[in-house]
Amino acid sequence: MTTRMVTSMVTFNRPFVLDEIDSELPAGTYRVETEEETLDNISFIAYRRVATHFFAPSRPGVSSTAQMWMIHPKGLERALSRDKANAI
Repeated sequence: MTTRMVTSMVTFNRPFVLDEIDSELPAGTYRVETEEETLDNISFIAYRRVATHFFAPSRPGVSSTAQMWMIHPKGLERALSRDKANAI
């Protein structure tokens, strides 16, 4: 199987929460990486999601340069929808 990594950026205009993260994150732009692998034994190229990772800059007092969480993409979609609905 072949794998690929798809990187995208998401922007929140207001503080937000995701199910997998136990604290509110500030508004800003965040990196999202989705790992996908090819489906074998089919006559065309197709991929399935293996994992989705959400990256945030480290918070004050944290020694790492960034934080990463494995998240469910549907939860991210819901958070972005809530953010967009509250932007009006």
